Amino acid sequence: MISLFSNTFRSITRQHYRLAVFQTHIRAMASASEFTNRLAKERSPYLLQHAHNPVDWYPWGEEAFEKAKKEDKMIFLSVGYSTCHWCHVMERESFENPDIGKLLNEHFVNIKVDREERPDVDRVYMTFVQATSGGGGWPMSVWLTPDLKPIVGGTYFPPTDRFGRPGFGTILTLIAKQWSERKDELNQKGTAILDALMRATQLQSVESTGLPGPEVAAKCYKQLIDSYDTDYGGFGESPKFPQPVLLNFLLRYHSCNKDTEEGKKALDMCVHTLCMMAKGGIYDHVSQGFHRYSTDRVWHVPHFEKMLYDQGQLVSTYITAYQCLSYVVMNIIYLEGLCNCSLNLCHPQSGGFYNAEDADSLPTHDATEKKEGAFCVWTEEEMKDLLSDKIEGTDVTLADVFCRHFHVQNGGNVSFEQDPHNELKNQNVLIVKGDLDSTAKRYKISLEQAQTAIERAKGILFEARKKRPRPHLDDKMLASWNGLMISGLSKTAQILNDKSYLDRAVKAANFVKEDLFNSDTGCLLRSSYKNPGGGVAQTSQPIEGFIDDYAFTISALLDLYEASYDQSWLEWAVQLQEKQDELFWDSETHGYFSATGKDNSILLRLKEDQDGAEPSGNSVAALNLVRLSCLLNRDDWRQKAEKLFTTFANRLHKIPMALPEMISGLMFYHKTPQQVIVRGDKGDAGTEALLRCIHSFHLPNKVLILADGNTESFLYQKLDLLKSLEKKDSQATAYLCENFQCQLPVNTEEQLMGLLKK
Repeated sequence: MISLFSNTFRSITRQHYRLAVFQTHIRAMASASEFTNRLAKERSPYLLQHAHNPVDWYPWGEEAFEKAKKEDKMIFLSVGYSTCHWCHVMERESFENPDIGKLLNEHFVNIKVDREERPDVDRVYMTFVQATSGGGGWPMSVWLTPDLKPIVGGTYFPPTDRFGRPGFGTILTLIAKQWSERKDELNQKGTAILDALMRATQLQSVESTGLPGPEVAAKCYKQLIDSYDTDYGGFGESPKFPQPVLLNFLLRYHSCNKDTEEGKKALDMCVHTLCMMAKGGIYDHVSQGFHRYSTDRVWHVPHFEKMLYDQGQLVSTYITAYQCLSYVVMNIIYLEGLCNCSLNLCHPQSGGFYNAEDADSLPTHDATEKKEGAFCVWTEEEMKDLLSDKIEGTDVTLADVFCRHFHVQNGGNVSFEQDPHNELKNQNVLIVKGDLDSTAKRYKISLEQAQTAIERAKGILFEARKKRPRPHLDDKMLASWNGLMISGLSKTAQILNDKSYLDRAVKAANFVKEDLFNSDTGCLLRSSYKNPGGGVAQTSQPIEGFIDDYAFTISALLDLYEASYDQSWLEWAVQLQEKQDELFWDSETHGYFSATGKDNSILLRLKEDQDGAEPSGNSVAALNLVRLSCLLNRDDWRQKAEKLFTTFANRLHKIPMALPEMISGLMFYHKTPQQVIVRGDKGDAGTEALLRCIHSFHLPNKVLILADGNTESFLYQKLDLLKSLEKKDSQATAYLCENFQCQLPVNTEEQLMGLLKK
């Protein structure tokens, strides 16, 4: 019977995106106010969305576990997040249905988990689902024994039997019957499954293979070449994700191989992808920022959800591409747009960044059913009505220019293949298919007039959109994702020499230190929440941080130091690195575990081994260790980086494309460590000129130090070398050093530029 379950779930998992789930939804037979469960006391926006389901939901914790053991019931675990489209669908179809609620309440103890709050819970059971079904996704549905061992699982399930496959109600009945009749067998199966997962997920340090060499970077590059879409950029066919980890690798590979055809090709691939994304519908041309992914090859029709981790990473990628090119190509950076988008995801008082904005929203204020993309799409009729003003001195309207430039069509520009449920019928997703010059020539206006018309039209549409019902905002704030945004803002502040970006980065970093850090224990916290009163709130039992919270925050603080030269950020980064080593380092087989191991309910202590939509904690930690060792002359951290690389050696050799961020750290490791030290006073004009010169170059294998002469400061206490560096001719002076052995000092931009070019 177990194999029957596995086959059924495997089939459903593969097909769930193809099911016609938007046929008539099952409506709840009672209003939400008739039901209130324990989730009403939680802070997570996702859990609160389910607080009035007829399902007797519990949060993950001892109360639910004890109930399952006492009543000898299986646990039904449902994992998702608040901006997950298919999570909404399954809620409407099943969790709001009193009949299904009755089945769940009678036969199971029901637990709801926000995967963004508890990635440790999600990772354990997603590993199981992927191993048994060949795929994964959210919502994730798993049935557990009372001692938390998984038996069967999948993702989305339709409420009723369809296409010869059992629906959710049928599955619940089958599993309840099996638990009643074959309990001992299922318990044994659960133990066997857990043992198999433990063996399969255990990483061993590969001493025989040794430390991976530079060849893995070349192999990763070749794998990317093989999957690269030469026409539209990106990798593979569809769906297409932004994948900043791949683009960042290409930029670093280019910088390490500038004079080779491979290095030039790497930059071309990255820039072409960034340009095509920025022209496509995956980019929100009105409210700005990037949607989560494109459903098609050409970046046209997106999944309209906006995630903070995308915005933060893409700010870093676009600004680095700009730095590599040293000029703007078709407004390639889109930085202001990305950062403006982040303002919509920002807590106004604290400066912390919210998680996400939903894909679904009500088309009108009197509508009762949400649709994906409703907030973002337009009919041609709306365009012509809103943009009827004429360009001065012509008979050309704003609509004429805007509709041509963004491919707006009378019957909408979304094909049926990209809209099988008719949610986007007659609607237009804005995409640039030509260029502004051809649009200007078509209407016999100047390029400047066309540009002005486009910007004016965007402003009008932005104001019109503000009147629409807004999508749901997940106002949870995570340490890890805030770290990604702080890094992006810090790099932008460095490269553009723009204090406004630095101010926002500093404010966000202060938020992390004040609201996501326990100064008594020295530990980061995972999440905080928007208080209904306007401030920032915590749960009664705050969730401790995971490896990605530490790694991403440390990386952000290193970037923030190089933008602000405030040594307190560097000092905090060192403290967090030491705490990370204490909490997560595997002293036996090396590498970092994802969780601390303090929570006994987490049955598998795993190590992340793949860079996906976000880089893995191990990959970012590897680069942090190399940067810190180079910055502070800490050989112990360099040795720890070596052990980490060695632990993942098999993965790096066999599938380097799975760990491009770790390979970036490995490339840094194999280059001779370089320190660029500026001896000068902070704020001095000469000092600022030298720093601007340094930031104009993409130098991914360097660390930057400002030596201001304060011998009592953190850096002077850590690095004796700084005490010997003097200003040349009493002016701000730059030193280029390798392994803390410095070349002759220079103090003009021209001299420094000559050294950096080498």
